[in-house]
Parts: sequence; C-alpha cells; structure tokens
Amino acid sequence: MDQRIRELIGAQEGVLARRQLTALGVSWDHVHHHVVAGRWAVRTPRVVSTFTGALTIEQRRWVAVLHAGPRSMLGGLTAGARHGLIGWERPEVTVLVDDELSFEPVAGVRFFRSRRPFHLLLSPKAGIPSCRLESALLLWAGYDAALRPAHGVLAAAAQQRLTTPALLRESLDGLKPLRRAAGFRRLLGDLDGGTHSGAERDVAAMCRSFGMPLPDRQVVRLDAGGRRRWTDCEWPLPGGRVLVLEVDGSFHMEVSHWAADKRRARRIAAPDRIVVGATAVELRHEPAEVARDLIALGVRGRLPRSAA
Repeated sequence: MDQRIRELIGAQEGVLARRQLTALGVSWDHVHHHVVAGRWAVRTPRVVSTFTGALTIEQRRWVAVLHAGPRSMLGGLTAGARHGLIGWERPEVTVLVDDELSFEPVAGVRFFRSRRPFHLLLSPKAGIPSCRLESALLLWAGYDAALRPAHGVLAAAAQQRLTTPALLRESLDGLKPLRRAAGFRRLLGDLDGGTHSGAERDVAAMCRSFGMPLPDRQVVRLDAGGRRRWTDCEWPLPGGRVLVLEVDGSFHMEVSHWAADKRRARRIAAPDRIVVGATAVELRHEPAEVARDLIALGVRGRLPRSAA
C-alpha cells in the first residue's frame, strides 16, 4: 500500500473519502475489490473504511465530515464535545457545511448550512476539521437551541474554562447578524461580573413589575449542621413564616453542583422557612412564571391576567 495512503488511514482513524483515494491514484474498482473481499466497508456513497467493525464516536465524526466534502467541519454540540465540553453530548453528529454543497443525507448526521466564511470558523486544532468552539456554540445557541439551553451552553463553556466571556463576545461580534445576540451579550456581561449580580437586577425588575416587595438579600442562616449559610432572597410571610428563593446561576445542571445545591436547600429549610429555587434564565425570560409561584406561596404582589 502506498505510504501516503497509510498515513491518511492513520490520520483519519481508518476512514477515507473516495475523492481522497481517487486523488492518490486508487480506482473505484480497487476499492470495490477490498469491499467484496470483506476487508473494507462502505459507510456512505462517498466514504469507506479500511475495517468492517462498528464505528467509534470519532470515526462517526470522520464519516460525517468526509461525506459532506472539503468545505465542511464539525459544528454545534459535536464541535463543543471535541473541544472538551462536558455534559452536552448528543448522539447525533452535527456538521457545518457550505450552503452550496450538495450531497446525500446520512443517518445520525445533521448538516447545518451556513454562508459564513469558513476560514474564519475553522479551528486550527489538528485532526478532524472542526469549528472554533465559540462560533460553534453561538451558532447552535442562536439557531438550533431552545432559549434555556442556548444560554446554558455558553455559561457551561465558560464555567468549564474552555473559553472566556471576552472570547465569546469577540466571536459574537464576528458572527453578525446572529439571532438572540442581544440576550447573549447580556449573559456574557453577567458572566464577567458574576452571574448573581445579573440575577439581583432581574429579581428587582420582577418585583417592580408585579408589585412585590424587594426581598432581604444575603441573610445569614445556620443550617441543620450549624454551618453559616447566606440565602439569596427572603420574603417574610403572614404568620411569621419566611419564603427563601435560591437562584441557580449555573444555567446548566452539572450533577455535582446540582446535588450540592439540593443538599444546601434541605439543610436551610425549617418548619417556618420555605425554600424554593429558580434559575437565572427563568428570572430573566420568564419572570411572570416565577412571580406567580412566589405570590401563590404568600408573597404580596399582583399579576396580569395573562400570567394568572
């Protein structure tokens, strides 16, 4: 076997595009011979593998990108996973492709078309072509995701130290126009200054909108184990009880953080103290829903008929 083909097989996990083989002087008849002999396998009309077993995750990604052609790269959450994003993996492979490319669909692969300059999106990372982390997540958040995961994935990438709010903001500027850009800018500002600083503003705005008294902030409480805790928001209720609102600023439920938050809420609860939670995304985009629940629990306020 030609050394160049051996190197390509090693670099691409044993997955090859027919166009690559043709460029190296390998005829389709030669490929067919290997397939019939049971040494190679046809993975798509445009891609073969030099083995016949099941594909790994990385090999599935190679198949998807090679099938789409030279002006394609991993995008969306698939690109995020390749850059190290944890907790947002999806079984479907997302490939970012040039809007003018034409090819057959592939099961388990979603092709996202874009007219944006590919040389600006392509990551310099070696190996399988992949979109830069910031651009991949912003495009997914802007056009593919529902509102909460759209904000959640950007916060998660920053919290996992894969990027920074400054880098995300720079990429956001380069992707103009981008759906939901204004909301993303505000989120990145919150991440820069601490998510709870933004949540504090949103709680105050909710209270003004629905005639609710401003809560007491950062009240010191002793939990069931005698440890000092600071609560996010507290409202005194009729009869001497207290309603505590804990704001989850992480946007995305990391299992370890989620468990710690739940444990903390249990331990600051008491017979005269009700503890409830809300996410920062809810406070920003669904304040009427949060206010309705707080008012139902006894906080003084008013709701418009549409939120009742």
